[in-house]
Amino acid sequence: MFFPISGAHISPIYLVIVGFVIGILGGFFGVGGSFIAGPALRAVGLDWNFAIGTDLAHIVGKSVVAVRQHRAFGNVDLKLGLIMAVGTIGGAEIGAQLIQMLKRAGNMNLVVSLVSIVVYLSISTFMIWESRKTLSQTRLPTGTVKGATAKHDPSAFKHVTSRIQRLKIFPMITLPVSGVTISLWIILLVAFVGGLFSGFLGGGAGYIRMPSMVYVLGIPTHLAVGTDLFEIIISASYGTFTHAVKGNVDILIALVMHTGAAIGAQIGAISTQYFAGPKIRLAFVPLPLIGAAIVIYTLVTGHKL
Repeated sequence: MFFPISGAHISPIYLVIVGFVIGILGGFFGVGGSFIAGPALRAVGLDWNFAIGTDLAHIVGKSVVAVRQHRAFGNVDLKLGLIMAVGTIGGAEIGAQLIQMLKRAGNMNLVVSLVSIVVYLSISTFMIWESRKTLSQTRLPTGTVKGATAKHDPSAFKHVTSRIQRLKIFPMITLPVSGVTISLWIILLVAFVGGLFSGFLGGGAGYIRMPSMVYVLGIPTHLAVGTDLFEIIISASYGTFTHAVKGNVDILIALVMHTGAAIGAQIGAISTQYFAGPKIRLAFVPLPLIGAAIVIYTLVTGHKL
């Protein structure tokens, strides 16, 4: 099928399948899925600027579906999500401007590919270490994981997180839903970094923000998943707008992807009830690796999948 906005020929079945898979991943891990969607779109010939902008557009609707389900489980901290949205929007704009600079320089695809590989591999390496260590040291609850059980979220990185939470940088913010008190500036910093990667690599940058919420802010994994999706609605909407203004969004591709993503998002959100936090984090590990593998293949061979 030909998409005139981006000038790409892509199978709609491929797009629906990619959307469905990303929907499941987004609902389960609280991510936009750009570490899969971006490389997957790039692999079928879309330039990175269109892959990034179009991915942002499709995850808005998917995230709305997933947040409704997570909200029903009590896994959304609205106060935290709204605060983070402020920092994320600023970071997303800077990331989008960097993409424009690289477009003008003519080396956008190479630079974004290399940055993607480094980021994806770094995240996976750290999370496999932390989650495996946590699982080896902790006895996890059985049965469904929600409510108070979801807030019991052991981590081998907890000692570092506790030190960050004890930093008394005014103003301090109390998050009753998450059970955390922390400096506003630390929240905004995490959000800004997530937004920067969102604008630069596409998606909601949940691959950065969700782990950061757990390891830096100390948010329980289930709440980090739901809250990140809520925040993604805001940040991805802004990111879609700013990329659309710059001509980086193929809305037709996004709509086709959303038909699969909306279904997958509900499946993913419901599935989180059956996994403890460390297991969700461990299951997350292969996903950035897959994204990195796709980017490496495309970069090295110059071929589309």
